[in-house]
Amino acid sequence: MVAMQIRDVPDDVRDALVERARESGQSLQGFLLSMVVREANYTRNRAIIAELDSWTTGTGVTGEDVLAALDTARSERSGDAG
Repeated sequence: MVAMQIRDVPDDVRDALVERARESGQSLQGFLLSMVVREANYTRNRAIIAELDSWTTGTGVTGEDVLAALDTARSERSGDAG
């Protein structure tokens, strides 16, 4: 693993982050690591969504079509036809 360092963090920002970490029962380092991991996952998810969008471009399939198909499949699986 790599070590990261952030310089020149204003005192009030550090204090707010320490408080948030304390409220969530984490050390400052653990809290910041969870924030960095969450941001990295968000970035990866955005890339996946962009790729999926490119797969459906020009197909005529809309998000509403997909949701309707999912609703139908779930209804059929549960035995509820309506």
